Amino acid sequence: MTVFSELAMRPLADVPGVRGWNASIPARLVLTIFATALLLVGANLATPLYPLLQSRLGLGPFAVTLTFSSYVIALILGLVLYGHWSDHLGRRAALVLAVVVGLGGEVVFATADGLGALMVGRSLQGAAVAMAIGASGAALRELLPRHPRWASRFTLLASTGGVALGPIVGGFLAAYGEPTRTPFIVHALLMAAMLVPLCLVRARPAIAPTPGEYSVLKPQKPRLTETVRSQFWVTSLVGFLSFALFGFCLSLGPGYFAHATGVHSAVGTGTLASLVLLGSAGIQLVAPARGSSLPGALVGMGVSSVLIVVSAESGLLWMLCLAMLGAGIAQGIAFQSAFHRLSVSLPAQESARVFSSVYVVTYLGSAAPVVGLGALTGSLGITVAASLFVSVVAGGCLLLAAAALKISRTSQG
Repeated sequence: MTVFSELAMRPLADVPGVRGWNASIPARLVLTIFATALLLVGANLATPLYPLLQSRLGLGPFAVTLTFSSYVIALILGLVLYGHWSDHLGRRAALVLAVVVGLGGEVVFATADGLGALMVGRSLQGAAVAMAIGASGAALRELLPRHPRWASRFTLLASTGGVALGPIVGGFLAAYGEPTRTPFIVHALLMAAMLVPLCLVRARPAIAPTPGEYSVLKPQKPRLTETVRSQFWVTSLVGFLSFALFGFCLSLGPGYFAHATGVHSAVGTGTLASLVLLGSAGIQLVAPARGSSLPGALVGMGVSSVLIVVSAESGLLWMLCLAMLGAGIAQGIAFQSAFHRLSVSLPAQESARVFSSVYVVTYLGSAAPVVGLGALTGSLGITVAASLFVSVVAGGCLLLAAAALKISRTSQG
């Protein structure tokens, strides 16, 4: 089955002479994980380069947050509009589409000469990630039907690991050639190479094949049953606050940390920005999910968020590193615990729709709050804006911890 026949929604039996690379399960796992991680690395290459882009293109802090948020908005729209397409087209076709669109985003970003081009490039990256998230997560679950925990961990490895590595790789590649172009050119070449095995591998049939019925590709309206409403909102708000913090660290954070600590190299600021993500990914890979950990983890996330600004303003690099790691670890425990609580309360047939809705709210945390932070920075300066921002995040974490504790006690009573 070719990619084109999948996109045309032709069933496997109707495609004569099915050929291709009949890859083993381990090979398919590696291919899926690598393709997803590569997309997310590319979506975060720009993190340590924003100060350099500001200087080269004459942009202010608000423009940087607009550039960052255009990715998130495109990702959210993608989740709503076509996050379910891989069920009908097939996982391989969805991943190929994602890589092609992501490759286009890299090319636009590498040649950008103004704010508009940067936003277009970031939007293409967001659209690509939206297509890949659902397809890769579902593919990993299908490849490991008897090991759902490992499927979840591999999904985390691909997603959070890719996000965490992006700023580090971007900072490293910026040391060669033109710092604001070379990382995207190198990554675009890797994306093009990724298309070769994806197109060669023999595709598996779609789980919900509907030959010729393109109406199934229309957006699906999310619905929420009364029984899971409270857990849904707790989980969604944990995600919202988490991604607000991540958005700060990945957009204005590198410039702020460089000014506060004296670490000005792209690889140094990229690594600093990634510490919160590395802490989150690491703890989720090794720690079991426990719903009872949620309130304490939210308190830890709130306290660590405040310590990030306190340590930056004190100029203490070691303290900043510990605060970033602490915030990431607390966020990872909170996020995993909230999802565990929600998943055990969901009927299997509702899980995909509900979790898609959770991710829509979650990614909004990297859009509206971060744009607001950029506007505040332009009028009040980064120190005051960052202090106000983390205070709101910390307050939200404490209120949500109290709500989660109350819901837990009510359900037990």
